[in-house]
Amino acid sequence: MTEYKLRTHNVRKTYGSVVALKAASIEMQEGEFLTLLGPSGSGKTTLLMAIAGLNNPDSGDIWIDGKLANFLPPFKRDLGMVFQNYALFPHMNIFDNIAFPLRMRKMPMALIRKEVARVLEIVELDHVAKRFPRELSGGQQQRIALARCFVYKPSIILMDEPLGALDKKLRETLQREIKQLHENLGITVLYVTHDQEEAMVMSDRICVMNDGSIDQIGTPNELYFQPSTMFSADFLGESNLFDAQVLEVGKDSVLMRGPAGMNVLGELKEPVKIGEQVKFMIRPETVDTDNDATRDNAVEGILKEVIVFGQITKYFIELSDGTEMVSTQLTCRGSSTIEIGQRIILNWAKTSTVILTNDAGS
Repeated sequence: MTEYKLRTHNVRKTYGSVVALKAASIEMQEGEFLTLLGPSGSGKTTLLMAIAGLNNPDSGDIWIDGKLANFLPPFKRDLGMVFQNYALFPHMNIFDNIAFPLRMRKMPMALIRKEVARVLEIVELDHVAKRFPRELSGGQQQRIALARCFVYKPSIILMDEPLGALDKKLRETLQREIKQLHENLGITVLYVTHDQEEAMVMSDRICVMNDGSIDQIGTPNELYFQPSTMFSADFLGESNLFDAQVLEVGKDSVLMRGPAGMNVLGELKEPVKIGEQVKFMIRPETVDTDNDATRDNAVEGILKEVIVFGQITKYFIELSDGTEMVSTQLTCRGSSTIEIGQRIILNWAKTSTVILTNDAGS
């Protein structure tokens, strides 16, 4: 059996009649950055806390560095934790905040000074060692919280919505910093967030959770362009998601009848049968508005609305049966050549059509 850095098997947690976690199983390699992503109440923090030893699961097993950790107290699991509220000691200066876990481990003072200086340099805050947390910005405090976690070199670092309280610009900056620290130090990180963009930017793999269960685990690219469940397709990013009926099944492609009577061609990934009711997904950025009817898929509609979101522009098109379809394009300087009320042809490649069977998630 492969020895994973972290492994959980069928971890279940209930609070009275509420099932917070249903048989959750994950595996992490050494140095991996895995994100637990899902809406509120999906079970991601419950799973993180079970791994940390801060709640006791009803059943299932947790292995850390190949050792069963079910009954180990939190301080014996060799884990570091970073929270949304930083959890810095307000009465201690920054040096003492970072030195605290080393002092608890009774390290000699000379080594403590060396290690604190090392991590302060890593987070580029070596000039604030004598300041107190209240004298730092929110972003600086979060970097100090990270430094305090890195300093004692835990086996795995757990992060629970660490950037949730920061403004968008600072959050994006720290996303890159945390990812760079992860890559430079080779640390293993289990990260919790409800922010899809954050998960896509930072993760080696993403574990999508829904209603206490693990919906799908994969790389950001796999989850975005080839989701295997309807929930992942709908939750991660934006999607055109439609009902369809299978008309023909070829060697490597499927022909379906979609909304507005359109014929839709998609790649065959999972077995389907003629007459089967399925759904198909198309990412808006893969839908072109150049009136090219010669591509694998094309459908005509009327442009109803155009919204510019800075670097991207969204085109909302109504098909003949009233179904709405969205195309996302990079915003170009100057006005669009497409006008409201204009009849246009949308088109996309069959490789951009993701077919989801009715038993692929809910």
